[in-house]
Amino acid sequence: MLKSSLLSGAAVAHKSSSTKSSGFTARAIRPAQRSANASKVTCSAQNDEEMQVSRRDFGVAGPAAAAVTAALSALPNPALAAATITGQWEQVDLGLEPGVILLDIAFTPSDPKHGFLLGTRQTVLETKDGGKTWDRRYLGETEEDQINYRFQNISFSGKEGYIIGKPAILYHTTDGGTTWDRVPLSARLPGNPLLITALDDKGTAEMATDEGAIYTTSDAGQRWKAAVEETVSATLNRTVSSGISGASYYTGNFATIQRSPYGDYVGVTNRGNFYMTWQPGQTYWQPHNRSSSRRIQGMGWRTDGGLWLIARGGELFYGDNDGVTEGFEQRRIGARGFGILDVGFKNDQEVWASGGSGSLFRSVDGGSSWQRDKEFDNLAANLYSVKFMNDGKTGFVLGNDGILLRYR
Repeated sequence: MLKSSLLSGAAVAHKSSSTKSSGFTARAIRPAQRSANASKVTCSAQNDEEMQVSRRDFGVAGPAAAAVTAALSALPNPALAAATITGQWEQVDLGLEPGVILLDIAFTPSDPKHGFLLGTRQTVLETKDGGKTWDRRYLGETEEDQINYRFQNISFSGKEGYIIGKPAILYHTTDGGTTWDRVPLSARLPGNPLLITALDDKGTAEMATDEGAIYTTSDAGQRWKAAVEETVSATLNRTVSSGISGASYYTGNFATIQRSPYGDYVGVTNRGNFYMTWQPGQTYWQPHNRSSSRRIQGMGWRTDGGLWLIARGGELFYGDNDGVTEGFEQRRIGARGFGILDVGFKNDQEVWASGGSGSLFRSVDGGSSWQRDKEFDNLAANLYSVKFMNDGKTGFVLGNDGILLRYR
């Protein structure tokens, strides 16, 4: 059971203002032209070491064959051009080592061109030109800990911001990221931090863990107060007769958690067999059966306050009303069997979905119909996250192997 008393951290142990460069300057590059090389990548977002890449090389023998191939590739393809959304995204070369998975990105409200990009293998990058170029940022003692931190989530409110990671680690800034303070987290914290939200009042934030603990702080992480009384495992094992498929004797964690602007949460379990929600004022997480026969890949909130749900096999569903619901309507996206991994809203009408093997889809009618962007079909990466910010003026797609796409 989660204690309702405060979890206290020790005094701030370290302040980092290092801006050492890793010796590279990232640049925006145009995506490669379609070629005869077929690439396929499978990667687990839960473990950056679990990645397998297979390529089928295409050979052309002799100068004559090479000349014919070059001539054919130069010819226009009207059918392809008509079916392709062009010029929407550009790939940014970050110069990262292979295997790095990008996990989150955020910009400071006080300067929309100043932002930070997080990933596995202690990856923290900083931009001051809206994401066109990025420099490596070091947060001090994490390099000395000899622990391969996975920086999971970042959030800003004004110049105040927070970074969380796994194993449990927390950084705090009050100057827009010029300096970062490491704030110790209590060993009694259930699970690893998965999501943090900087709130409006100074020093206030809300943090959720992969075991469903939700905590609030009013002193920048020095003390935390529980908002729920027990973890999701305790809730499900206590309510074995709840009628939720797969809930009995549950021992797993949340794979993803999303928070709405109104403070509502939705979490998807590791196995994807059901989902849970929590709203301010509730004592426990509320379990819900999935609407599809296929397991849930991820869930989140639409701009109108409703839920979206993606199931394995590339199925997309919209909640049939605003807020929490168990009723969903399928939206045909034509994913060709590739998994859809995330949905991002540029505005109420323009929506983007990303998935495996460089899959990108766009809707301009709020998700009723979709068109595939073929520009990155040969991109050997899974695109895990689509994020828009600054009222939709800035957008990015985050993938494995350090793949970053920037919205034009």
